[in-house]
Amino acid sequence: MNEHFSFAPATGVGSMPGGDAREAAKTVVGSFEDFPYLAELPARGPGADMIGRTAGMLVELYARVEPSGWRLGDRPGRDTKRARSWLREDLDALEEFTQDYSGPLKVQAVGPWTLAASLELRNGEAALSDPGACRDLAASLAEGLRQHLAEVQRRIPGAQLVLQLDEPSLTAVLRGQVKTASGYRTHRAVDRQVVEAALRDVLGVHEAARTVVHSCAPDVPFALLRRAGAAAISFDFSLLTERDDDVIGETVEAGTRLFTGVVPGTDGRLSDPAGSVMGVRTLWRRLGLRPGLLPEAVTVTPACGLAGASPEYARRALAHCARAARSLADNPE
Repeated sequence: MNEHFSFAPATGVGSMPGGDAREAAKTVVGSFEDFPYLAELPARGPGADMIGRTAGMLVELYARVEPSGWRLGDRPGRDTKRARSWLREDLDALEEFTQDYSGPLKVQAVGPWTLAASLELRNGEAALSDPGACRDLAASLAEGLRQHLAEVQRRIPGAQLVLQLDEPSLTAVLRGQVKTASGYRTHRAVDRQVVEAALRDVLGVHEAARTVVHSCAPDVPFALLRRAGAAAISFDFSLLTERDDDVIGETVEAGTRLFTGVVPGTDGRLSDPAGSVMGVRTLWRRLGLRPGLLPEAVTVTPACGLAGASPEYARRALAHCARAARSLADNPE
């Protein structure tokens, strides 16, 4: 099964609006018959948000909600239990709508650096301020993801699981732009090799050909993510500039897949599907890449999660991604 793996032409990023797990799973599976994903529903409150959900997956590390955000503590409390119970609810819903499914299926979790920038230590500072805490967090996350992937596989045996790490804070971590608790200073930039090594360790819990790193922040570090072992990189296409041309060309030539976020993540007018991927075709021409390579190298997604969209727009946006991907495949020129 594994040697025939290939990413499908379109999928979503992760979060969906509302609080109904069954409705979200039904929408996702209906929109992407060949690349569904485990939806996240942050509107339900703390523990359903991306940080709380991933904190609930950690092994031998626990977090609770404080007025300032999620803080690491000694034992699992009600916030951990709530996060785990919502994850089970989401898995139950996905399992219900993917009976007999076989093919790629994506699960998302926050990556080690965004987690370190977002979780507080007992002193109220981000875990990012303590290299030992960062190492412990990455190790705990890796073990938690191993267990999570095994559980999803058990429930949906035909799925070829894809692991997506969400790293929206990665660029800020590399540039020393993450603010301290006081808000007056910033944490020191983390050495690029340390960042790369932790990402490699966490991505390493899963088969290399089925890993994605997502960031909808500007200046995604494509080369670093590639070296860390990501098989695909997911990003907001509208944030690319011509400065990124070389690195995008190298990424494609290295065989790394692009998850191009071309459909807006919040309510707005959607252009025609061909119009949504026009920028991708233009980039291809500018880079002098073979048009026939497009469907093999690109998966179409929304620009970011859809938590801030209306349910009606979210449904339209997902359907639009699938249609835009078809337009790219039918007419790559």
